[in-house]
Amino acid sequence: MLTIGELASYAGVTVRAVRHYHAKGLLPEPDRDHSGYRRYDAAAVVELIRIRTLAEAGVPLARVRELLRADEAEFAAAVADIDRRLRAEIRARQETRRRIARLTAGDSLALPAEVVAFLDRLRELGVDERIVAVEREGWIPLAAHSPDRVPEWLARKRAQLADAQLLDFYRTLGRALDWAPDDPRLTALADDLAAYLARLTAERGRDYVADVDLAPPLAELMDTLAFEAAPPARRLIELLRKRGWTGWTRLEPLETRRSPG
Repeated sequence: MLTIGELASYAGVTVRAVRHYHAKGLLPEPDRDHSGYRRYDAAAVVELIRIRTLAEAGVPLARVRELLRADEAEFAAAVADIDRRLRAEIRARQETRRRIARLTAGDSLALPAEVVAFLDRLRELGVDERIVAVEREGWIPLAAHSPDRVPEWLARKRAQLADAQLLDFYRTLGRALDWAPDDPRLTALADDLAAYLARLTAERGRDYVADVDLAPPLAELMDTLAFEAAPPARRLIELLRKRGWTGWTRLEPLETRRSPG
């Protein structure tokens, strides 16, 4: 026969827990012996372990009481239901662990893996990290708003990077971030970029230069992100406008913007 302390030790709970289960009517409270102590048999150990296991599984004590009185079939069905719930909780916790782990993963927290690979490719090609940051800021709302179009946009971006002149513009823009708004090199860059865009539009078509399907509010958001991340971009847009181009995310000939529809 066991004392309450020994019972608690065998079942892996505290004496206070045993008394709590007595008070809740879950575990029968034995009579005291001639010395005034309550003594518990092996059956009490088994019952207490059942109570502890069900309680640790999140089963309310009122439900524990019902299950302890249930027949074998009902108890087995309840255990199966508890198991399903625990499996679902485990899957949810595992996903939470994966999300927590991604908090240290930088770009991959908010961007698809293929976009992260594209940003890494820009770095490999020597593009200034600040320009990469502008690209990243633009991709985040794009990927959230139109995830199904990300592969299409990425394919076009990769193809454009194969153009040595466009890649040179990427690198020059990085250096331009350190230029003053009145630096004559910005004017020269605007001249070169306007000429390049005109040639590209003539050779590949307007759709190749800008995604005309992009909703204006989204384009405006991306412009704002770019201007905040790279203030010289606003001055460059002013210079390009004087050369017949408007927009940043949606670069278009001014004549297109003015046309009906």
